[in-house]
Amino acid sequence: MRSFSDFDPAAVTIWFFSVIGIAMFSGHPLLIGISLAGALLLFLVFNGTKHLSSHLFFLLMFAVLTVVNPLISHNGATVLLVINDRPFTLEALLYGANSAAMIVGVIYWFRSFTQIMTSEKILCVTGAFSPKLALVLSMALRTVPMLVHRAEQVSSTQKAMGLYSDDNIIDDIRGRSRVFSIVSMWALENGIITADSMSARGYGSGRRTQLRRFRFTVSDAVFTLVTLALLAVTAAASALDSLSYTFYPHISITSEGVLGLCGAAAYGVLVLLPVIIETEVSLRWKYLRSKI
Repeated sequence: MRSFSDFDPAAVTIWFFSVIGIAMFSGHPLLIGISLAGALLLFLVFNGTKHLSSHLFFLLMFAVLTVVNPLISHNGATVLLVINDRPFTLEALLYGANSAAMIVGVIYWFRSFTQIMTSEKILCVTGAFSPKLALVLSMALRTVPMLVHRAEQVSSTQKAMGLYSDDNIIDDIRGRSRVFSIVSMWALENGIITADSMSARGYGSGRRTQLRRFRFTVSDAVFTLVTLALLAVTAAASALDSLSYTFYPHISITSEGVLGLCGAAAYGVLVLLPVIIETEVSLRWKYLRSKI
């Protein structure tokens, strides 16, 4: 039994970028709706009912983005109301809702991506293509927590020395400025030392071998092939205008012919692949426990 997060990082990365790429570049309302529903469902599968405040924030973002578009763009034939001699049209409102759904859905996809794809998995994927890129990413991922920890140390030391206190705003600003200056200089010096150290160790001077903790198995290959096949069907339907839409001046959303329906269905299956895998693993685990 393998959950979705246990698949090879390369297979998971291909799936994520396939789903996100269709959501970002297609723009078809049906595909956008499927993307948003799938992203929210996947996030709930891995997080449950937690992060309620995040859901409320994204709901507010969706509402704001939806309303902002008709206030800026006044295209469309169906006028709902007039504000300061400027029309507030239904087409602009729905276009704003479609764009807002795309943005919120992509944010949810990337939140799930950061949960599943740890820094080790990202380095595993990038290291196979570019060792220098893997080094830059590893240093960047390592630098952020180091800077936070270093800033806390310097701040605690400054407070222990009595150089500033939180009660006085002026002293607080001066103290934080000193902490920022010290941490910045330390980060620059540490970067130079790290570069010299890697150069002294001969990094980049010859062919580099890579330690892989993840094995690309048959199930990974099958999952990747299914992902690419579903992606190809959806991309073909979008490229051949079988999934077409227009918002201005009138709303027209069509899924023409068998290819259009197959494209929408393929994207729906593509989006639900992790949920299907997680559901299958959960049901199998419950079945095996019942046999004990």
